[in-house]
Parts: sequence; C-alpha cells; structure tokens
Amino acid sequence: MYQQMIFVNLATDDVAASKEFFSALGYSINPQFSNDDCTCVVISDTIIAMLLSKKHYAEFTKKEIVDSTRTSEVLICLSAESREKVDELVEKAVAAGGTASDRIQDYGQMYGRAFDDLDGHTWEVMWMDPAVVQG
Repeated sequence: MYQQMIFVNLATDDVAASKEFFSALGYSINPQFSNDDCTCVVISDTIIAMLLSKKHYAEFTKKEIVDSTRTSEVLICLSAESREKVDELVEKAVAAGGTASDRIQDYGQMYGRAFDDLDGHTWEVMWMDPAVVQG
C-alpha cells in the first residue's frame, strides 16, 4: 500500500543554525537533499521538513515570505508517544535555542505543548490516549 508523505517547506534565516537546532531535537538530516540553501530534516518515515534559505524559498512562490517571528503562517503539530515525550521534545527545543509557549493543553486524555523554532515557526507536540483514538 502506498504511504503518502508530507514535506513541510519552511523559510529560514540561517540554514546551518536550523540544521543544528533540529539535530539537537534528535532528528536526522538527509545529506542527499541538503546543501548551503536548504536542509532536509527527517522527522519520520513519512514526515520531512525542508528548511530553505529565504532566497531559495522565494524560487517556489510569488507570494511575500512572512516574518514568522511576528506573523503566524502555519501551526505544525507532531504526535508524541506519551505525555513525557511531549515535555521532552519541548525541553530539547528550548535547550537548542527555541522558545516554549506558556500554554499547556491538558485535557486528561489529550496533552499538548508548543515551541517556536529559531525562525518563529510554531511546532505543537501532542499526545492522545490510544484508548480514545481507538474509540
């Protein structure tokens, strides 16, 4: 069966710093699709983040590139296997230079937090009780 993938393309001010940031979160970098203008962050077998220099990103759109430190362009949400893994990833992000949101979503069967990466892109991390997901 075909497994659909998602490639999230984000503009960055500093490709090298973004590579270091996401590596510090425990994600691998695919060197085959990385160079001075972009880095390919492998989040899972089906989720890839392409972090592109703003110059390179502009080659794919005619729209203005937002300042993601001031304007929300997208909320990216990643699942986590436990509440502890949610906290762990957010803490890694902060230690690597990101900024944690002060908002914690705790609904018992669902728990989530968020952080902004070095460019201000918001990454939400959430855990949902598997019993609730299965119905």
